[in-house]
Amino acid sequence: MTVTYTARVANARFCGFSKLLLAWKGSIYKVLYKEFLAFFAMYSAISITYRFFLDDDQKRYFEKLAIYCNHYASLIPMSFVLGFYVTLVVNRWWSQYTSIPLPDRLMCVLSGGLHGNDERGRLLRRTLMRYASLSALLILRSVSTAVFKRFPTMDHVVEAGFMTREERKKFEGLHSPYNKYWIPCVWFTNLAAAARCEGRIKDDHTLKLLLEPVGLKIVIIFSKRVNQLLCHLQGKQVGGGLRGVNCLVLFTSRKTNFGAC
Repeated sequence: MTVTYTARVANARFCGFSKLLLAWKGSIYKVLYKEFLAFFAMYSAISITYRFFLDDDQKRYFEKLAIYCNHYASLIPMSFVLGFYVTLVVNRWWSQYTSIPLPDRLMCVLSGGLHGNDERGRLLRRTLMRYASLSALLILRSVSTAVFKRFPTMDHVVEAGFMTREERKKFEGLHSPYNKYWIPCVWFTNLAAAARCEGRIKDDHTLKLLLEPVGLKIVIIFSKRVNQLLCHLQGKQVGGGLRGVNCLVLFTSRKTNFGAC
């Protein structure tokens, strides 16, 4: 879990950022102290062996070996390898962030395209947004531990108000081995069509503007982003995950260069 110290540096104070260097949780010391201790132990063992246990001929041979390793260590383009790997990591996490289905644009479109200040109009707008939020919730339950702990069963989803009991019966009545997050999106489009029949959407042109270029596009993007988020977090999207060979190349190159230096 990410450890944040933003609140500790929210205000300017004397040595505010410098005090963060003493923090242990989430620090680089906690991440690297085991490797540092291992490196320090090996370095000390080699240094003591070279200074106290080797004769002159063995020392000269060791020095030649050190010069040889130092010469060929520069042939490994570590900056390129690390830069390539960091680019993959940053792009992957940024893709995950941009794949999060945010409801803001969809809410604005519904507010402007679906009219009615009475209870029925408000209920339609709320129900449409509830379907969109339900779609995101269903997929986030399968990829996020925190969301799954909050909604471990469909009973919790119903109790939280994302789904009614009648909708749950329809949802569970459709048997599928795959995630059924797309069902609320179907409910969304059907309810939007019903709103047009009731006159909540003034004309077909407005319905077209709501569903095709703007509304439906946003719903599709909403559903697509949910699907992309699932692919990113499970590492199944082509080119989206970090392949084992990339990690192996980085690990081998870094450790080889580290040992040679």
